[in-house]
Amino acid sequence: MITFLNSRSHKELVSCVGWTTADELYSCSEDHQILKWNLLTSETSLVVRLPEDIYPIDLHWFPKTLGGKKQNQTEIFVLTSTDGKFHLASKMGRIEKSVEAHKGAVLAGRWNYDGTALITAGEDGQIKIWSKSGMLRSTLASQGSPVYSVAWGPDSHRILYTSGRQLVIKPLQPSAKVIQWKAHDGVVLKVDWNSVNDLILSGGEDCKYKVWDSFGRLLYSSSSNDYPVTSLSWAPDGEVFSVGSFNTLRLCDKTGWSYALEKPNTGSVFSLAWSADGTQLAGACGNGHVVFAHVVEQHWEWKNFVITLTKRRTMQVRNVMNDAVDVLEFRDRVIKASLAYGHLVVATSLQCYVYNSRNWNTPLIFDLKEGTVSLILQAEKHFLLVDGAGLYTFSYEGRLISSPKFPGMRADILNAQGVALSNDTIAIRDKSDEKVILLFDALTGKALGDGKPLTHKLFRHGEMARDHKSPSKCFFFKQKKLEVVEVALDQSGPSNERKIALIDKNRDLYLTSVRHLGREPKICKIGSMVHSMSWNDAANILCGVQDNQLTVWYYPSTVFTDKDLLPKTLYIRDGSEFSRTPHILSYVGTKVTLRQGDGSLVYSSVPPYPALLHEYSTSARWEDALRLCRFAKDQSLWACLAGMAMANRELTTAEMAYAAIGELPRVQYINFIKEQPSKESSLAHMLMFSGQVQEAEATLLQAGLIYQAIQVNIDLFSWERALELAVKHKTHVDTVLAYRQKFLQKFGRKETNKRFVQYAEGVEVDWEKIQAKIEMELSKERERAANTSVRSSVASRR
Repeated sequence: MITFLNSRSHKELVSCVGWTTADELYSCSEDHQILKWNLLTSETSLVVRLPEDIYPIDLHWFPKTLGGKKQNQTEIFVLTSTDGKFHLASKMGRIEKSVEAHKGAVLAGRWNYDGTALITAGEDGQIKIWSKSGMLRSTLASQGSPVYSVAWGPDSHRILYTSGRQLVIKPLQPSAKVIQWKAHDGVVLKVDWNSVNDLILSGGEDCKYKVWDSFGRLLYSSSSNDYPVTSLSWAPDGEVFSVGSFNTLRLCDKTGWSYALEKPNTGSVFSLAWSADGTQLAGACGNGHVVFAHVVEQHWEWKNFVITLTKRRTMQVRNVMNDAVDVLEFRDRVIKASLAYGHLVVATSLQCYVYNSRNWNTPLIFDLKEGTVSLILQAEKHFLLVDGAGLYTFSYEGRLISSPKFPGMRADILNAQGVALSNDTIAIRDKSDEKVILLFDALTGKALGDGKPLTHKLFRHGEMARDHKSPSKCFFFKQKKLEVVEVALDQSGPSNERKIALIDKNRDLYLTSVRHLGREPKICKIGSMVHSMSWNDAANILCGVQDNQLTVWYYPSTVFTDKDLLPKTLYIRDGSEFSRTPHILSYVGTKVTLRQGDGSLVYSSVPPYPALLHEYSTSARWEDALRLCRFAKDQSLWACLAGMAMANRELTTAEMAYAAIGELPRVQYINFIKEQPSKESSLAHMLMFSGQVQEAEATLLQAGLIYQAIQVNIDLFSWERALELAVKHKTHVDTVLAYRQKFLQKFGRKETNKRFVQYAEGVEVDWEKIQAKIEMELSKERERAANTSVRSSVASRR
């Protein structure tokens, strides 16, 4: 929706615009005037007439907030001009300071995010960094061609600038690596770099606009338009961007496809600026006008409801089941909204409205403190608001539950990929170190467990070494930490079983537990080439766009119980029905909603049985689960049931499920577990089944079953550990030596291990004695188990 305020306009080309508040804008023109536009009263007034020798090119207001906190400094802006100077001016238009900066025009001037530095780019090919007061700090770059546009990186440690047809990312540290690449077939005229999504925009004389990631990889390229791209700008939240050229204004999604195209009669659009709340856009036009645009017609869907933002303060709710329509009116303009779990949460500039989908007439309303809401996330029991100042968890009754805080928190740059919410947990990717995920209790706002964050470490297989002081302990001497791109928390089940899925920079998908009492968390890879993901709203089923197909992990947690089962629990939809890499918007019930590369929505349905199976498993209805699998006759369901039963130590069901998918060695091992003489032995072998060898050994040692612990290590050919335990507990040294000799004889080898040679000299190996000793150990264990069960039954009778 585009509007012009016809009260007054410039007489010459408008070169730059900048917002002071969400409803007040300054514009500069070659007619030497600075005008102030008030959108509430639709009035335009003259701020100041500049001296005749100042022809303005770029304007940028000093940042109002620092890390979400308001700065109390007087409002100033930087104005660059054709005479090689930049000017620091007050809100009243008084020029406080003019600085000789470049030979020829100063083509761009930008404050960094915290206002501690100013960067200017000139026609002379130089890029300079200045202090807040206008003192030269350094000349960052010098080249033979003009620098038309410049932008700060999200962390204010890197600079993006144009160099002819190329783009350059230069870190401020002198020794750091510079990234440079050919971006366009014509001169690059404009760039922008968003602090929330870390994506780069560029537009050039080849009439194309492009989206890049911060490594210089092309994510989207437009087709060639009619005219060169003269301006472009990211919306503050990084979800959309605008592009301006001759008589053309375009609104695009962050992935590149176009939402809307307007053809205002404005001449070239030389500068674009978004208001801080991201609802309004202003453009500086070649014919002396300033064009204003407002984002409307946004849509939200959940089950049978479709909600549309029809005007800036009005929403329409449509129930597609009966075509009932409700109209929601708001006092202020709508900034953000979210619809999920039967609730619509709407943030306006001053208030938050919470609607229940059963009653659209009486919303719960509470005032917002300060700052513009940039993100709303919902879980079943509560929702999370993110504004410039912090994160706040509210109940759907409007009660503030918690407000997590952490050192160096920059709430203003958090996005939906870097924050996840469930009923009991909040996960945040740390922007200062993207390998780290911070975990908080959603109900208290405090860090989970011992307060240590989760670090995504990649262990290289086969790069193991033994600790010489303790030969049994293995450690990895090569660890690689990788940046996390996206995080997601599962939505159902108890809090102590909460899982987090994460996609790293290599596009590998990992799963780990959120609560891992003091132990190093086990992070398991469950997929590769995953571009986006989403958990189901009611069951712990995960879907993802993997390479060029839709993959659904029916029971991802099976990776912790039996990782070989994982490939058998997948449901894969061929990607031929999708266009270029689609993005998952939601996974509700059995419906996955995806946004394609061209902006169209596609829906994919997932069979309902896995969700039912999760429900039966949670409520321990194993007979119903078996009936469901027999009815569905689906191998992937049987595989899920096998994993669920083993996780819950339901051996009979697990045995039947494994038999149904032809896993006979596992069926035999389950029978072996059932035959164990004591509960402790059974538990230890169940842990062994899941690959938790150290835990299994610890369980046996704790129960005083020394022989069983030694035998477990013998079975795994962990000879040194077996000998270490035997020597330490002064028992079964001969057993270890006997099995070792048998093992070496089988392969026709001689003993070379010094420790075994040493003990073999002093210990006699007699298989009859060893067998008798083992039999005695087992009968002792059976006897003890029987006594324990008798004691417990007597106690229960009492």
